[in-house]
Amino acid sequence: MNANYQLPEITLKFKAGNYTKHKINCSKTCANLLREMYDADTLEYTESFIVLLLNRQNETIGWNKVSQGGLNSVMVDIRVLFTVALQAGATSMIISHNHPSGSLIASEQDLTLTRRVAEAGKILDIHLLDHVIITAEGYTSLADKGLI
Repeated sequence: MNANYQLPEITLKFKAGNYTKHKINCSKTCANLLREMYDADTLEYTESFIVLLLNRQNETIGWNKVSQGGLNSVMVDIRVLFTVALQAGATSMIISHNHPSGSLIASEQDLTLTRRVAEAGKILDIHLLDHVIITAEGYTSLADKGLI
């Protein structure tokens, strides 16, 4: 390699290791699993955005906290979201965020983000199965509501 033209090597690393796979077959199972990933001490204080990555059998590969936000919003960079999914070899995903306010109603911003993720997923062949909103008292599945 020419010393005047050196570029950094881009590497990706994912190591599954030994873990228990969870089969996701309904929104309740998914919400219960997702709830374990949120910090119970801040669930009613700040918003977080989490992606749950799945294989072809709808079994969990892993999860990632994509973003941490403020009191009533969280910014999500779709490029970061799909970088994690591609790195893990996911064929589908479930996205989730919490509403510190306790509201189980999806905002227009929530719906817009869901549509954008679903469209990007079609291009990359990574299917968006659900967008689950978590609160201290319950959850809402946008798939169950027919919004995906």
